Parts: sequence; structure tokens; C-alpha cells
Amino acid sequence: MVAFSAVAVGALLAQAWAMPTASEGGVLSASAIPTAASTSLPVAAAQLDKLAELAFSTTSNVVASDSDIEKRGGCSLGNLRIRRDWRTFSAREKKSYIKSVVCLQKLPSRSPSDLVPGARSRYDDFVATHINQTLGIHYTGTFLAWHRYFIWNFEQALRNECDYTGDYPYWNWAADAHDIEKSQVFDGSETSMSGNGAPTNTTGDIQLSLGSYPVIHLPTGKGGGCVTSGPFKDYKVNLGPVALMLPGGNTSSAANPLAYNPRCLSRDLTTSIVQDYANYTSVVDLILGNDNVWDFEMSMQGVPGSGSIGVHGGGHYSMGGDPARDVYVSPGDPAFWHHHGMIDRTWWIWQNLDLKKRGDAISGTGTFLNMPASANTTLDTMVDIGYAGGEPIAMRDLMSTVSGPFCYIYL
Repeated sequence: MVAFSAVAVGALLAQAWAMPTASEGGVLSASAIPTAASTSLPVAAAQLDKLAELAFSTTSNVVASDSDIEKRGGCSLGNLRIRRDWRTFSAREKKSYIKSVVCLQKLPSRSPSDLVPGARSRYDDFVATHINQTLGIHYTGTFLAWHRYFIWNFEQALRNECDYTGDYPYWNWAADAHDIEKSQVFDGSETSMSGNGAPTNTTGDIQLSLGSYPVIHLPTGKGGGCVTSGPFKDYKVNLGPVALMLPGGNTSSAANPLAYNPRCLSRDLTTSIVQDYANYTSVVDLILGNDNVWDFEMSMQGVPGSGSIGVHGGGHYSMGGDPARDVYVSPGDPAFWHHHGMIDRTWWIWQNLDLKKRGDAISGTGTFLNMPASANTTLDTMVDIGYAGGEPIAMRDLMSTVSGPFCYIYL
């Protein structure tokens, strides 16, 4: 059950249907569909809104007109879920979502203790899966679809195991690029995902290195220590670290990242990272500036050697701390799910600009930057998220938000 009433959803869809879409072959004015990202952030924000409106219109028209979708997965206008910006949630809706996440952190793990001895909760099952599969789900052909399936299964766990009935949230990074500490996701209030970490005396920048490519230097923020406010100030990260980036160019890792290693959630919120890599111009340029899926997903993650970490890295590293600065253990930060909701939304918008060409587009292999060399990812490649939940599923069933197991749309 979505938070909007059926009447409200119907009104939104009616407005969307009034717009011509790519699937209909309609022609939109140049002012409606931008061709390049504006360097003016307010203009770029308006451009992103236009692109999202088009994607909403296109997707809702597909659901309304394509009878095969209901036959394949049962998705219809009657059960189409809405995913929304966290800023549009009421205080009551935010508390309901937070309560369900806390619930998942208290339920027993389903991971076998001989495989993941440190898992203490259902939440840890998701963290363990990400740890185990990191090198096969980043800079690979499965990156986008794997994470789409991953966060959808997290949503199902919230609904089916913790009785959550609200909408799934996303964090619009660009809207908070002026000051991440004032973000409704991170302001430390009872309706946030907790705030910044306590100040620390550590110095030095974050240094990201990859092979022979130039090192990327990232600034640190005003925090870095344990989170001191909000619903997750007492939450413990149980697994990892694997490759935790520390100030000064150091890295921390545990002998066995899957062993029990409880520690506080720490954060080092860093506004300048969002400003540099995930502002409105960055997001719109990612969508409009990449015509094929390989360029799109590489730009999203940061093309090696370009000096960029992309919007994907921008979101993660702007949170800072442990585990957000550890690509393996990053789902251990409860804001991970908001961040990847926006990652999926951005892909959804990009797909809907040309569904015929981009709807089933995939590119890449099954290993991180094809190291070691591996087979190309295809629509028949299977995705398996282990004990986190969900059945193994083919890539072809993960390409649309309104087919296969999915039935959702973004606002």
C-alpha cells in the first residue's frame, strides 16, 4: 500500500498522460526536454525536474498500455508503488520507515554462522551479501541491475518482516549540495537517519588509489567520530571493515571481515564532496551526456583516471566515516538505501529517455573493470543476492521498474 491515496495517484498519472512521451513518439519542445546540462544550478534543478516528469509519464503510459507487463509480473496501475524524495515524507512517514529499519536490525540473521560468523541481524544479511559480492557488482555489467534488485529486496524485507506500509525513499543529493548537515536525511533529528559524527583530531585527506591511475584526494568534514544524535546513535556496525578509507591515506581492514566486530556508526559529513560530484549539473550531465549504458554507468561510478568519483562515489564519500568510506561494507550505514534509491532513480530517468534503445541495455563483464578477464554480462546472466533474500533471477527481469518482480515508479 502506497502512502498516496488512489485518487492522488490517479491525478498524478492523469497529469503525466497529458504529456507526450518517447514511447508515443510525441514531440516535446526544446524547453521541455533539455539537450545539455546547465552550469546554473537552479536551471539544472529545473532540468532534472523536467526529465523526471518525462520518465514518470513514459513509465505510467507503459503500464497503462502494455498488457504483457501484467501477464509477466502482475504490475498494473492498481498496484503501482510510488518512490519519493525523503524531503516529501511527513514526520509520521519518516518515523514509520525508521522504525522498520530498526526492526530489521533486531531480527535474527538468516546467514549460516559458519559463513558469516559476525552476522547478528537480518540487516547484517544484506551487509554480508554486499561484502561478498563487491568485486562482481561494481564497474561490472551487473552494477545497475544488481543494486536495483538489492534495494528492492531490502524494501520487501521491511514490508514483509517489519510491517512497513509506506513508500520507499530516495536521497536527492543535489538538493542538499549547499549543506549536507542540514539535509533532512542527516540533520540528526528523530526523523533523520542520524547526523554527523563527533569531531575528531585526525588530519589529512582521503586518498583513493586504483592501480597506476592518479590518486584522487577528497577533503574531510567536521566530524569523523561516532554518530551522536538521531535514531541510529546506538546502532552497531557488526561486519568489516574490508577497505575503509581513513584520513591521511591510510586504510583499515579486519583479518576476517565477516567476523563479529561491533563498533559505532561513524560519519564525517562533507558538503564539498556533494558540491563537487553530485550537484544538479552533475546529475543532469550524467543523464544527458552519456548515450550508451557503458558510458553512463562508468560516469556514474567515476571513470578511472578522470579524477571523478561520479555521483555514486559522491554520495557515499560525502557521508564519510565507517562504513560509508568502505565500498564493501557501505550498506552498514542506514542512509545507504536512500543513496541507492537515487542511483536507481537516475538510471530510471536515463532509461526512459529512449526506452527502445536503453530499456534492456547492458554492458560490461562479471568482474571489477574486467580484472581478471571474465565473460560479458548478458540478459541471461543470473543475479543472486544470497541470504539477503530473493530468488536468483536473470538480468532480463531486472531491467524495468514495472516488470519482472518490480512495480514501482519515482516522483
